[in-house]
Amino acid sequence: MAPGTGFFLNNEMDDFTTALGHPNTYGLVQGRINAIAPGKRPLSSMTPTIVTQAHRVEIVTGSPGGSTITTTVLQILLNRLVYHLGASASVDAPRVHMQWLPDVLYYEPGALDVRTRRRLVRWGYHLKRGAPWGSLHWGDADSIFRSPTGLWEGVNDRRHPSGLAAGD
Repeated sequence: MAPGTGFFLNNEMDDFTTALGHPNTYGLVQGRINAIAPGKRPLSSMTPTIVTQAHRVEIVTGSPGGSTITTTVLQILLNRLVYHLGASASVDAPRVHMQWLPDVLYYEPGALDVRTRRRLVRWGYHLKRGAPWGSLHWGDADSIFRSPTGLWEGVNDRRHPSGLAAGD
């Protein structure tokens, strides 16, 4: 944990290139610039996020999940800030994930309607319903949101109900 911050640091060697041109556990293909060497830091998709408005914290979120971390966090933020969903709906909404390699757009049930899926296929996307990498998950985005009344609302991701995000 970074002293005085409360944030865990990444300790996974898989975030370095271990085999040039070959995918890691999360399907990410890395190059020579991310090779293991003394004094280097690994490539990481960690995205602990604190959103403020008028100098007041509104959202605290983040997630494990390898390459799905950034898409998980982005979709939660869009759900809340752009689509104005409630706290639980923002975290629990169906997700999509695309990372270039593999050339597959993964989606959860309910994330894309039939018309959207057909259009994406016409545009050349390869779709796969379900989580990327078999048993690996979409993230575990336990989050805390400021409610309209000013109280904190903790939301535990339905995908992994064993976590805890506490509010007021």
